[in-house]
Parts: sequence; C-alpha cells; structure tokens
Amino acid sequence: MTEQSLKDKTAKGLFWGGLSNGVQQLLNLLFGIFLARLLTPADYGMVGMLTIFTALASILQEGGFISALTNRKKTEHKDYNAVFWFSILMGTSLYTLLYICSPLIAEFYEQPELTNLARLSFLGFLISSTNVAPRAFLFKHLRTKENAIISFCSLTLSGITGITLAANGFAYWGIAIQTIVYTASISVLSYYFSGWRPSFQIDFTPIKEMIGYSSKLIVTHTFHIINANLFSVLLGKLYTEKAVGFFSQANKWNTMGTTTINGMMTSVAQPVLSTISNDKGYQLKALRKMLRFTAFISFPAMFGLSLVAPEFITLAITDKWLPSAQMMQILCIGGAFLPIGNLFSQLLLSRGHSSTYMWCTIALSILQLGTAYLVYPYGINTMLYAFVAINISWTWVWLHFTHREVGLTHRAFLKDISPYLLLSGTLVLLAHYTMASISSVPIRLIGKILGVGGLYLFILWQLKSVILRESIAFFLKRRK
Repeated sequence: MTEQSLKDKTAKGLFWGGLSNGVQQLLNLLFGIFLARLLTPADYGMVGMLTIFTALASILQEGGFISALTNRKKTEHKDYNAVFWFSILMGTSLYTLLYICSPLIAEFYEQPELTNLARLSFLGFLISSTNVAPRAFLFKHLRTKENAIISFCSLTLSGITGITLAANGFAYWGIAIQTIVYTASISVLSYYFSGWRPSFQIDFTPIKEMIGYSSKLIVTHTFHIINANLFSVLLGKLYTEKAVGFFSQANKWNTMGTTTINGMMTSVAQPVLSTISNDKGYQLKALRKMLRFTAFISFPAMFGLSLVAPEFITLAITDKWLPSAQMMQILCIGGAFLPIGNLFSQLLLSRGHSSTYMWCTIALSILQLGTAYLVYPYGINTMLYAFVAINISWTWVWLHFTHREVGLTHRAFLKDISPYLLLSGTLVLLAHYTMASISSVPIRLIGKILGVGGLYLFILWQLKSVILRESIAFFLKRRK
C-alpha cells in the first residue's frame, strides 16, 4: 500500500468514524435528554449498579478476538467462524452463571428488585455474543461507512423504544429494554452489512493460535471496566441509588464526548498502524499525525463540555440533575486526555504488545482502587479529583512505552499537543470568568460555545494550523 493510498484510506476512515460517532452521540444526547426528564436519579442508579457486571461479561464473551483478528496478517472464514462459535459458548455460559448469581447481586446492594432487573439486563451481552465475528470483519476491513449506518439505525430504534417505555411508566425497566433492543439491532445489521455467515464446520484451532494475544486483552479490558465503573459500585454500596444516579448522569455526558473521539480514532488507528508495523519510521510519522488530530479535537471539545456543564444540565434535563454538573466538569477535564492514552495503547496493540498494554492497565487500576479507598471518606468530588489526576498523569506512562516502541520523545509529544492544550485551556478560562456575570442561562450557554469555538478556529487559522487546513480541505473535497 502506497503512502498516499494509506493517507486517503485513513482520512476516509476518520471521516466516517467521526461521522458515525458524532451522529451516535447526537442521538444519545437527544434521547438522553428526553429520558432524563422522564426518569429520576434513582431509576438511573438502579441500572447503574448493574453496569459493571454487564460490561465485564461482555468483555469475557468478546474475548479480545476483534483486535486479535485485526492483527492477523491473513484471515480466512475458519478464523471468523471459530470466533463466532467460541463467543456463543462463552456468552451462554456467562449468562447462565450471572442468572444464578442475580440474587447475590441484589443482596450486595440491598435492593431486592435488582434480581429480576439483572436477569433481564444480562440478556444484552448474550445477544451481543452473536455479533463478535461480523463486527471483527467490518473493523478489520475499515468498513467505517457501514458501521456509521449500523450505529444510526440501532440508536434510533432503541432510543424510540426507551422513550416510549419511560413515558408509559416502565421506569428503569425501560432503560434495560432499550439496551437489549440496541444490542439486537447491532447484531442483525452487522450480519447484513458484513456479508459474513457462520458455518457448522467448527474448528477451534484459530482460537488456540489467538488466545495468547486475546487473553491479555481480556484481562486488560476487565481492568478498564473496573476503572470505568468503580464509582458506580462504591457509590451504590456506600451511598444511595440517588447518588449513583447523579454520578451516572455526569459520567454519561462525559463518556459521550470521549467515546466520540475515541471511536473516531480507534476505527482507523489499529488497522492502519498494523498495516505499517514493519516500518517504525513510517509508523511514528503516522502516529504523530493522529496525535495532533486527536489533540486538535479532544482538548476544545472536552474542556468546552466542562465549561458549559451547569448551563447544559439546567436547560437540557432540568434543575433536578444540577448536583451532577460539578461531577461532569471534573470528569470532562480528565476526559480530554483519555483519547491520547487510547491512541498510544492502539500503537502498542498494533505492534503485538498486548502484554505491555495489559500490565499498564492493571497497574493503573490498582492505583485508582487504592486511592479511592483512601479518599472516599472525604466525599464523592474528592474521589473524582483523585481519579482524574491519576488518569492525566498516566498519559506519561503510555508515552514511555510508545517512546520505547517507535521513538516518540517527550519533546515531540509536547510539541504536538501543546498548541491545542494551551489555546483551549486559555479560551475556556477566559469564557468562564467573562460570562459569569450574564444572568440568562441560555445566553450564557450560547456565548460560551460561540466564543470559545469561534476564537479557537479563528486563532488556529491565523496561525496557519496544518491540521485545521487539511481538515477543511478534506471536507471541501468530499462535498465536490
């Protein structure tokens, strides 16, 4: 593959990945606003208590095989077919186990109604076990356009379902059913667009070949899930379901932002970097280009989301959710750095270093768990500040291993991200203080968005930012 061909493929992947995740989060935003107005913090808290169990089970049944198949230089039908049947087997086994353990989960949280809710919610990962192989096929072949269509259709159908059920008094049951509808839609559409079909000629030999790589990803993703859902578990046990609800709402909006950026980069990073893994110089060049683009998007988006959190919460989902605004502000600051760490981890995976990725994630999880245990008596926000500080600091750990692999230096790293970090941070601080005196919440929200967004783009244009100009040129080219 020529350098220009790879550049074009990457640009198209970023475009469709960005469009897919942008539309996905826009739909999440719209449906989330309707649901938050119809439901209570306690409703969200009930589902939030189960999130870690559902997520862990999903990681175990997926088994890291999407990444493992992507890294294989040559894949055949038998490889995908082995993953399909193995995922079904794991999904069925895990659902049976969690179905039996549901009363114990309810007892842990002292919420008897969680038993039946858990058994319903866990159906989601059982259904998702059927779509691992076709999703891996779409991912490996950079079929980002098809993924965009799948996401749009699935979110629209599940969102309408969730709102309809909430409006008819189904409360937290509606959220659980919404998730199941989303998962089922993803499965059906993934088969349709991938064109891949399983066969009954089952051979688990490819699983044995991939298990060394994928097993490390299972451990890694398990600790990722623990990190992401640590507070839901702690708050559910130490506080009330209402506290979990406020945190879940704050984390939901923060996750929307980071997921949009992560999804856009992940859709191309590992496939592209794996393609050129034999040329370190070329790989470093591609990585730095992706790093600059990530910083260009992530810092203004996440700092900006932190800036408008109080106004957004008030206008979108009413004052009953206002306690979640400060939590959202804290989380979004840390969220600005997460896509950079994610990009570095994709580089490590593209070079086959799932062990390094695993141990880094385990160490981060242990540090966060220990810190949370030490500071939880000081309140929820103190825990969040500590959590965010550790996540930001860990970016330099990822950088250390990236430097070891492809030679990215601290100086080059700072050179790539500093313009966007400093400009975004300065504009957000200026907007915070200059807009504070405006009493109208809608005007203050619009002023912050237009002021920061407009000045950010204007200053970068005046500074002749290559990333900005290339992005504009690409969109103009697509319009033609």
